[in-house]
Amino acid sequence: MGVLDQDSVAAHLRKACETLKRAAEDPDFRNAIVGIAETITHALRDGGKILFAGNGDSAGDAQHIAGEFLSRLNFDRNPLPAIALTTDTSVLTAIGNDYGYDKVFERQVRGLGRPGDVFIAISTSGRSVNVIAALQAARAMGITTIGFAGAGDPPMRALCDQCLSAPSQETPLIQQIHIVAANAICGLVERRIFGADRHE
Repeated sequence: MGVLDQDSVAAHLRKACETLKRAAEDPDFRNAIVGIAETITHALRDGGKILFAGNGDSAGDAQHIAGEFLSRLNFDRNPLPAIALTTDTSVLTAIGNDYGYDKVFERQVRGLGRPGDVFIAISTSGRSVNVIAALQAARAMGITTIGFAGAGDPPMRALCDQCLSAPSQETPLIQQIHIVAANAICGLVERRIFGADRHE
């Protein structure tokens, strides 16, 4: 690896650390994490479930986070109901073919969601048309809506009961913050529901 390559990697890592530091030092960002964890905890205790959606890397994050709720994060416990709406290729291609890609999440929300559930929409730009359509459907159904977005005032914010805004407008850095925040949220929910505070 050449010196220029090492300098580029070091610059990227420094920027990532600086973005994470801004998030960690922002009381509004920390409060958003705690508030979202409280919302999810209440919904799960009342028999609700969590639905996740996003495109591209955000689809991967949706699956990652759903897996942590269904399996485990910090300790062994019962599974928590969570569904990533990004995983069933037959459903995605059927809806995309019959109704258009803009509807791939909206129809799943309408078919799988119920009042009392939580829908978490992940979009680094906050402008993904299919995510916004799903948020609109969720709100119309009485489903609590939570957004994961970047800095600024993205269109999806107006459709979210709560919104976690990563302190960056660079997609890779926003994605980094989203997954770190999601881990923190899942950890809080685990501890509140199962009353454990241990790591294995």
